[in-house]
Amino acid sequence: MSKLADIRARSSWHDVFEGQPQHLGLAILLTAGAWGLMVPSAEGHRLLGLEARQWAAVSMGLAIAHQVLVAFVFRLQLHRNLLSRLLGDKDIKIWTKVFLPFLIARPLTVILVGWADDTPIGLPRALEWGIGVLVVGAAIYTMHSVLVHFTIRRAVGGDHFRDEIAALPFVREGAFKFTDNAMYGIVFTGLWGIALMFDSWNALVLALFQHCYIWVHMYCTEKQDMEWIYGNR
Repeated sequence: MSKLADIRARSSWHDVFEGQPQHLGLAILLTAGAWGLMVPSAEGHRLLGLEARQWAAVSMGLAIAHQVLVAFVFRLQLHRNLLSRLLGDKDIKIWTKVFLPFLIARPLTVILVGWADDTPIGLPRALEWGIGVLVVGAAIYTMHSVLVHFTIRRAVGGDHFRDEIAALPFVREGAFKFTDNAMYGIVFTGLWGIALMFDSWNALVLALFQHCYIWVHMYCTEKQDMEWIYGNR
């Protein structure tokens, strides 16, 4: 019996929902905290009809929708083989087409918030630009490492779908030489860099929300999945 088939034979519905009450609670707390830190536009400045806080609300809503959907798909695929039974050999291909637009929306909406925002961070602009360029550069380098060494198939959760992907060794090249979790640890710092380069307080708060919330996914969803796939459960 294959590894994934063995997981599906042994797991229960309790395992499908493990960590998700915590996910829900932390999503509510992070959303409330981020919204409380945001500042309304003093000049009523808008971009494409929305002010900065409204764009931030769109961004947070998309992030929550993304991570709830990922949790739903990852768990039902890992424990019940749902997408493969529904979509056959096209399962990963179709899932990737759903996953990637949500991922692209994260930096795009931070840019829109920064562009619309008229509330400055208040640091010297040279310092903001220097740090911003540095961390955006690190994020781009790490994303290149993800594409070249880790691959998109693994990034979208391919190890939940195929035994041959789950059997691949851990990546130790590119940015992964420095940290096992380069995607969450480094790529998401690029959002901070965008906020700094725009000198946008609301974009900075949004970057904080996005970065904290992706770690919620790590600890409430992915950590348990990795224990099933790579551990001894």
